[in-house]
Amino acid sequence: MTKNPACHWINNEWVYSDAVREAINPATYDVIGTYYDGSEVEALQAIAAAKYAFETTRWRHDKNLRANVIEKIAQRFEKNTECLINLLSTENGKLTSEARFEINMIPSKLRYYGALARSEKGESGTPLPDTLSITLKEAVGVAGIIVPWNSPAVLAIRSLAPALAAGCTCVVKMPGQTALTNSLIAHILSQVDELPPGVINIFNEFGATGAQTLVSSPDTDVISFTGSTKTGAIIAAQAGKLFKRCGLELGGKSPHLIFSDTDYTKMLPILQRTATVFAGQFCMAGSRFIVHEDIVEQLSRDIAHHFSSIKLGPASDPASEMGPLIDKENVVRVDKLVEDAITQGAEIIARGGPVKQGALAKGAFYMPTLLKLSDPNMAIVQEETFGPVITIQTFKTEEEALVLANNSRYGLAASVWTQDVHLAFRVSKALQVGTVWINDWAKVYDEFEEGGYKSSGIGRLNGPSAMDEFLEIKHITLTT
Repeated sequence: MTKNPACHWINNEWVYSDAVREAINPATYDVIGTYYDGSEVEALQAIAAAKYAFETTRWRHDKNLRANVIEKIAQRFEKNTECLINLLSTENGKLTSEARFEINMIPSKLRYYGALARSEKGESGTPLPDTLSITLKEAVGVAGIIVPWNSPAVLAIRSLAPALAAGCTCVVKMPGQTALTNSLIAHILSQVDELPPGVINIFNEFGATGAQTLVSSPDTDVISFTGSTKTGAIIAAQAGKLFKRCGLELGGKSPHLIFSDTDYTKMLPILQRTATVFAGQFCMAGSRFIVHEDIVEQLSRDIAHHFSSIKLGPASDPASEMGPLIDKENVVRVDKLVEDAITQGAEIIARGGPVKQGALAKGAFYMPTLLKLSDPNMAIVQEETFGPVITIQTFKTEEEALVLANNSRYGLAASVWTQDVHLAFRVSKALQVGTVWINDWAKVYDEFEEGGYKSSGIGRLNGPSAMDEFLEIKHITLTT
């Protein structure tokens, strides 16, 4: 347990609050530390620091400074990798291998945007013989970044890196559930001497008052939010009153379309993980299996066997195959969704549920559940579960598979499983989603955009397009 409460980091200084909360290990419910819980006060202080830095420092004008600082940040993350992994897995509950996957994505993401910062040069042209026009890309201003608890380190950097590269100054609202990890991230940033005060400001908050302040403040110019569709809609409505830009990566209900000619041996291990990575607390979790009727019985048996035999446990146990949910409140929430589905007629293939006996009963553990159903409009199919629950639906034809897959207000991602390359691309083009994996799942690359259709969000993160939300385009024309 840490002795002193984790602080906010604002204007390159450690900041305290009146309110103090306990940090919990969700696998054991042991108290592992305390942290200062932020609110409107810290948000306003951070916004003021960011605005002053944007207006008075070289940050928005000097792309070489930005690129150099971003590289130094990447180096500091590399030097602190093991500490981050250990703290994140303890505080967030994800397995050590999952925490390592998250932390190892950070340096390359930073370096990619550092390179983009250095390469920006605008454009020029001659629309008329005696006219020269140029376009400049300029930073929007102060960016408010609101980060979820499921993958807080990499999702903070996913928004922060392009914002910094664009020349914005930033206020990052980090989740209270991972405040100790957040404080370590702030400590890493504090070691970069070249970072001007006020360019990056971080505050911890369990609730939403500070986040609401970021959205409603006239001194923030763009909001980058990762989280639920419900909250994203509220943010968009509030920001719209100020004509404020929003980048929103929201919920998902990603399907696996599984055709009968798939390479079953290759596919099965991936599908077995699709609801258990991060205990299903993943916006791209492949929570809907849409399966050809010829192989649905075999797949149901194999997934059910895996779910019933999976070893739950804390990150500290190398034998653990799935960690806990973030807290017991979410265990209750997920189990109610499952119970409601069963009441509405879903067939139980593997009934998991809360762990109520033994040492794991102290934590927020939930055995994964597999349900088969025929009603595509049931809530368990239509709403994001954010837990280790899979639904199975069957189809006979390609057309039926597409109807089932697109029957969702979400459109974040999907997988297509087939050895027919023409079928794979035909289906991929027809799916109403932002990312399609063919014979794979959950592959994300720094260089390629990520984001959703429909209620899964607005804008894109990763890839060069991630900088668009943080840039204004100015046209200057000269007639000779």
